[in-house]
Amino acid sequence: MTTTVTIKNTFNCSLERAFKTPMLCDVSKIHTGFGLMPRVTHCTDDASWGKPGGSKRVFTAPSPTFKGGEASMDRVLERVENRYWKIEVCEFKSWMLGFSKFVGEWKTTELKPNTILIEYTYTLHADVIWFYPLNWLFANTFWRMYMKRVLENVRKLAYSQEPYIYE
Repeated sequence: MTTTVTIKNTFNCSLERAFKTPMLCDVSKIHTGFGLMPRVTHCTDDASWGKPGGSKRVFTAPSPTFKGGEASMDRVLERVENRYWKIEVCEFKSWMLGFSKFVGEWKTTELKPNTILIEYTYTLHADVIWFYPLNWLFANTFWRMYMKRVLENVRKLAYSQEPYIYE
């Protein structure tokens, strides 16, 4: 089963900042934790990150449901400059309610100079039929709230001209 959640908002910054900030800035400033979701602390094996086929190992702080340490692998599936990112979060190191992977998409559309429409989508893939109702509820409540927090963190970094740490 898959569950897809999309949120939309506008950023008042350059198209480049709106496009590059979520993937090329320090992810620990974007995924800062929320409720049971631990904050990201750092990444390793990330020399290829930001390029199609690139990947990185993501590490998180401890949380009530995870001891901390390596949490997942992120992969860049697609990158269309100043328009679209598609990534996969997989190889979870803790139990994730029966989810096998998350596929994230970040689409930027320039409405006018310095007014960028952001379409932020996650498709959560679940493999355990018994958890499907819980998966749907999780995606449409908790995950939607978490995505809104992430979007606002990205906005703050884009507006403050946070430096990119990847190319």
